[in-house]
Amino acid sequence: MKPNLSLNKNLLALAISCFSIFCYSQEPNDCVNAITVCGNSSFVFDVNGIGVQEVEGRNNCSSRENNSIWFQITIAESGTLAFTLTPGSTSISEDYDFFLFGPNATCDNLGQTIRCSTTNPQAANQGNNLTGMSANDPDPNEGPGEDGDSFVSSLDVIAGQTFFLVIDRPVGNSPFSLEWTGTATFPDSPSNPLLTNQNTTSLPPLELCDNVAPFDDLITEIDLTSLRQDIINGEGDVAVSFHNTENDANVSINALGDIFTSFFSTQTVFIRIENSTTGCFIVNTMTVNINSFSNFNPPTTYEVCDDDTDGDDQNGQATFDFDVKTQEITNGILGGNFNISYHLSQADAETDTSALPTIYTNTSATPTEIFVRIEDLVDGCVGFTSFDIVVAAKPIANDVSLIQCDEDGIPEGFTTFNLNEISSDVTNGDSNADVSYFLSQTDADNNENEINASAFDNFFNPQIVYTRVTNTSTGCVNFSEVSLEVSTTSSNNASIAVCDDDGNEDGFAVFNLNDTNAIVLAGAPAGLDLQYFETYEDALVETNPLGTNFTNTIPYNQTIYARVENSNACYGISEVELTVYELPNIETEFETLYCLNSFPETIVLDAGIIDDSPSNYIFDWSTGENTATIEVSAAGTYNVRVSNVNGCFKDRTITVLPSNIATIDAIEVIDASNNNSITVLVSGEGDYEYALDDINGPYQDSNIFEDVLPGLYTIFVRDKNDCGIEDKLVSVIGFPKFFTPNGDGTNEFWQVKGISRQFQPNTSILIFDRFGKLLAELNPLGGGWDGTYKGKKMPSSDYWFKVELEDGRIFTSHFSLVR
Repeated sequence: MKPNLSLNKNLLALAISCFSIFCYSQEPNDCVNAITVCGNSSFVFDVNGIGVQEVEGRNNCSSRENNSIWFQITIAESGTLAFTLTPGSTSISEDYDFFLFGPNATCDNLGQTIRCSTTNPQAANQGNNLTGMSANDPDPNEGPGEDGDSFVSSLDVIAGQTFFLVIDRPVGNSPFSLEWTGTATFPDSPSNPLLTNQNTTSLPPLELCDNVAPFDDLITEIDLTSLRQDIINGEGDVAVSFHNTENDANVSINALGDIFTSFFSTQTVFIRIENSTTGCFIVNTMTVNINSFSNFNPPTTYEVCDDDTDGDDQNGQATFDFDVKTQEITNGILGGNFNISYHLSQADAETDTSALPTIYTNTSATPTEIFVRIEDLVDGCVGFTSFDIVVAAKPIANDVSLIQCDEDGIPEGFTTFNLNEISSDVTNGDSNADVSYFLSQTDADNNENEINASAFDNFFNPQIVYTRVTNTSTGCVNFSEVSLEVSTTSSNNASIAVCDDDGNEDGFAVFNLNDTNAIVLAGAPAGLDLQYFETYEDALVETNPLGTNFTNTIPYNQTIYARVENSNACYGISEVELTVYELPNIETEFETLYCLNSFPETIVLDAGIIDDSPSNYIFDWSTGENTATIEVSAAGTYNVRVSNVNGCFKDRTITVLPSNIATIDAIEVIDASNNNSITVLVSGEGDYEYALDDINGPYQDSNIFEDVLPGLYTIFVRDKNDCGIEDKLVSVIGFPKFFTPNGDGTNEFWQVKGISRQFQPNTSILIFDRFGKLLAELNPLGGGWDGTYKGKKMPSSDYWFKVELEDGRIFTSHFSLVR
């Protein structure tokens, strides 16, 4: 066989760093520790460090040991000795050298090298960094530095001769491989009889369980005694050792022994098999897997209900059968042979002490953790697990009684019961308790033939029914009895009415049901309980009780029911009539006007009744009057409350707004301009609009009139609320641009516009020709200038005027006479 022996670089470096003589002396860095070459093996090795400097001065290549490893070669068959060394890195700077001593040299008498190469491949410009001995190279020695090509000639060798080969790495850090290429052979390596295929180096994995305390650290004892004997197989010249690293196996150091403690949960054991006669060896490997024992089912929490085995079913103590857990742990595991024990602590389980009995009664409060020791009687593995035991409390189940009213009109003692109303009494209000009811204890025990608890009709008076109380979380069950009895007592009917005054007149309103308590309970003994229900059925079985404030669900009129009880026993069921009265149908808001200028005239205000006769209502005015209508002669706010015969009312608010005819305070006129305007300034309580020269309008909201032609006008101011129209004359002064005194009766005279006996009557008007000659002085109230001077018609031309108004304004301009 040709095993590929590979040293772990890091582990080797660690080993070389030791300072002890033993560790140093066992490394193959020295001749005495040389590795024997067997079976024409190829090698993969690393070199790191040196031992004693043995090469320096003994070679023809001018070098020494830098990082070296020694091999001892014994020739089995004559031939040529040749090899190729290949660095692990192809970098041309990775430099390996070698030195060959012999033949038959000894470590204490090496002599000079017979072959060596210390050529630097980078300095020699080689195409690769290989080195070795070759039949194709004539030189016995090469180097140092750039000398040669790193190869020297092969060597003819004879059987029985021995040689020492030193591999040295002066530059770099990669490992190397060594391939023998000559025709000579080496002694055969030993074989492993356990391997059917000698071309492999790995034994089948060894699976072990962690059976050494603590049992969960995956560290245990490994016994390879029998494996060692099986490999030796009775041969006297075979030595077997076990190592933790490949390097240790290769250099035969740090043997583990046949029995040792594992280092990791998964580790590789390196097996050195050596022929003690030839020194040849091989290294096999075997993976050892350490597993915690887990070939079982993890147990679940073991919960049982409190029992009365000890005479008390509420003390938290019960009996557990651990055979139930044993079956759970081993369920579905074929071929298993287990010894299972139960303990109160992990320490007891690991030491297999103080095992609990199979039938176990707890003595302390639960949950309690139970520790399980599981031994596989087949392979000796031990596993551990745990589970909690829990004693679940039995639910409370009280014996109670329930009295119901016989309200069906036939006092025979039969009625309908709602058994759910006493469930809280049975369980003391336990929210995790579910109560079901049965006609017999047998049915309750078997949980069959459950009766309808929400509506149960008794057929005996009194009658016993049976409860089955189940805790919904734990499933624990308890039982009790319920005594049913029918009462024939009664309570009073009542009624309550309210007005539909909640702001939404729809026949629905909120009733305070407490308002009828006194009527319903009149004549009954003190200390009774009273609840209201929407339907008789709800009252009978006590479901869906109403709150104190209840909004009817049927508009305007509805009957609900009052249930009276004496200590949860029905005393009577009464009818309570609820009535919602309609409010008066009126217009609640109204607005009108009163003309202040019409005082002391009055206007009529009414109560706003819609589609009904006022005689059906009562009126209360804010004026103190109580009639359907009133008369007022002043603006203001008037209120009336309108009430119907049921006492329900609505309020009406009437707002009387003031209005009045306008008072014209002033009129501002801009005249004798290109854009004459009139602005009317008024006061008063009304809302006003304005018209010019026509009482019928059109009227405008604006109090300003623009682009007004010169002349006399009447301004009209009308109250939009029909309180009247006020008017006033106004003058707009203006000067015509021309006149045509041609006898056609149109525009025969020139006169200043807007002057009257009321407006500017004392105005001075003078007419001039263009040379400044005074032609006429006009009467401001007269007809105007007719275009003559001293009876003579003046020609068509421009004439000038000077006007001095009574208010002191003076205007001078010109106009045209056109004939």
